[in-house]
Amino acid sequence: MTADAPAPTAPVPPLSLRTSAIGGSPVRDILAVTARPEMINFAGGLPAPELFDRDGIAAAFRAVLQDGPARALQYATTEGEPALREALAARITGRGLPTDADDLLVTTGSQQALSLLATALVDPGDTVLVENPCYLAALQVFGLAGARVIAVPGDEHGPDPLALEELVRRERPKLLYTVPTFQNPTGRTMPTARRAALAAVAARCGLWIVEDDPYGELRYDGEPVPWIAAHADARDRTVLLGSFSKVMAPGLRLGWLRAPQGLRRACTVAKQAADLHTPTVNQLAAARYLDVLDAHVAQVRAVYGERRDAMLAGLPDALPAGSTWTRPEGGMFLWVRLPQSYDTTALLPRVVRHDVAYVPGAPFFAAEPDPRTLRLCFVTQTPEEIGEGLRRLAAGLAEEPVTGLAPS
Repeated sequence: MTADAPAPTAPVPPLSLRTSAIGGSPVRDILAVTARPEMINFAGGLPAPELFDRDGIAAAFRAVLQDGPARALQYATTEGEPALREALAARITGRGLPTDADDLLVTTGSQQALSLLATALVDPGDTVLVENPCYLAALQVFGLAGARVIAVPGDEHGPDPLALEELVRRERPKLLYTVPTFQNPTGRTMPTARRAALAAVAARCGLWIVEDDPYGELRYDGEPVPWIAAHADARDRTVLLGSFSKVMAPGLRLGWLRAPQGLRRACTVAKQAADLHTPTVNQLAAARYLDVLDAHVAQVRAVYGERRDAMLAGLPDALPAGSTWTRPEGGMFLWVRLPQSYDTTALLPRVVRHDVAYVPGAPFFAAEPDPRTLRLCFVTQTPEEIGEGLRRLAAGLAEEPVTGLAPS
């Protein structure tokens, strides 16, 4: 070896087994591929940007920075700004669940709340129970934590309580994760009786329930259903998650969790290690904006309700005979099941050529996937765009069905 030759180097250590085993989000992969301006995209779960209250949110930030810039730009406590937690506690109490500010931890989006819970509750090899199908990012979080993820059999109302109890007694899981109101991806809402039955199983068998509620304020018809956390059987073992992303703005990255003291404290320690605290200025601005949030949400609900109705009205002509779909009372999504011969993962590239996109259903399943399913988001496009998008979808689906393919 010559004097100026580089010294031999050894390879760097490999990535952790957890990160190597968990893939990226198929939804975000689809969004990256379908970002062309001519695309009508039913794949995303994005709020409609034209409905953001830009002036109201800007005014809240200006007021915060004018009234107390030193506080707004400084470090804050991990638990969250008192003004925001107090306002949140009053809001939750007003919806039927008595809550104090000290019951809450402010998080950087409710996705962080899920990650903190996985850190605080789940050791590698522990069992976690989920709905089937399930919110995709929850499957990622629990998979990254090294959990065994098992789907609870269910029906159009959610997880079956008898099947849940059998799984709890056999598998000894740490928690059940559920989105009981306007679920992602199906749009379904769990009835009151089913919620009470799940709470009773958790009490009898020893189980945490993680109740995720990012869409609950986006109701277009029907009557509100009490949180699982409000049932007496589950009050000491339910974690309630919430978010401002769908009703205020996702760019603020503001969420929260309500949990019993011991678990909340463990999540606080985990958050200290993750990011110290959620941005102070965002919290203070949100606390101010809560004074007008209800009026803004009412406007959003009116628009989204029209868009849901437009999609429901167009589906019979857009989908093949024999298709079925959910009719959500709120939220952002509906769930489609095509006839037996269709595989929505294999069919997606053909549909994209018609400048429209959806999310195939297969990635949402923790158990055996149903290849005929797909998720449609109805809130981002106008009724006219929805009509055109469904015409394009019909053209793509009218091509010869994809058959004989294994589910992806």
